[in-house]
Amino acid sequence: MNRRLYQGHFAKKRFGQNFLTDKFVINQIISSIHPSPKQILIEIGPGLGALTLPIAAQMDKILVIELDRHLADRLNQHPQLKDNLILYQQDVMTVNFSKLSATFKKPLRIFGNLPYNISTPLLFHLFKYIHCIDDMHFMLQREVVNRLLAAPNTKAYGRLSIMAQYHCKVIPILAVPPNAFTPIPKVYSTMIRLLPHRSFSHPYPVTDIERLNLVTRQAFNQRRKTLHNSLCALFADQELAKIGIYPKLRAENVSVEQYCLLANRLH
Repeated sequence: MNRRLYQGHFAKKRFGQNFLTDKFVINQIISSIHPSPKQILIEIGPGLGALTLPIAAQMDKILVIELDRHLADRLNQHPQLKDNLILYQQDVMTVNFSKLSATFKKPLRIFGNLPYNISTPLLFHLFKYIHCIDDMHFMLQREVVNRLLAAPNTKAYGRLSIMAQYHCKVIPILAVPPNAFTPIPKVYSTMIRLLPHRSFSHPYPVTDIERLNLVTRQAFNQRRKTLHNSLCALFADQELAKIGIYPKLRAENVSVEQYCLLANRLH
């Protein structure tokens, strides 16, 4: 039997398709998401419906975003989904989640087994819509989760760490081995929960998020350089020193809070 053939579908490498098949893991994920009928749940990359079908059974409506036309057609024709499935057959990077939230007049709950090849740009895309998202539950490559959770002064710490921790509380839920998928990937995975910080209780409020994007991008585009060199177009050494940042430090030595202070000073 072809290792990549599952339920009559050949997993497509270009879409990063690895289908979740472990029933225990599936049940643990659904329990963690804890869906409620009146909520607006959006699944990214539903694949063959391992999560879609049991969650749809608990929902009035479930929204799914699937790029693969063959998989989208299968889901549209599934007898268990005919009454409550709303399917968008498109690239998730083109989806305006604010419009979806406005259409349904509710905040969104987003989940999915994310294709590893687009997980980082997709997270940055979703951060743009954090104001209309209640929570997110994602299966991600373990290395990506390590970057999301990373603290300063570690190799994994980078721009993704800062922007994720600025926007959300990042909570690992479940470690998932490769044999929970078909075909079996070469990496380990972790299920995480992302809980957006709200403005009234934000640990590091920033006046203009684009300034934070600018400062972190400038610092980490040249992460081996000192801040004296990488941020010289934005800050004089004296300005860095005023908020306790030694100009000879590198990008990975600066905390999330300090980056937020820099963004506010730039504003």
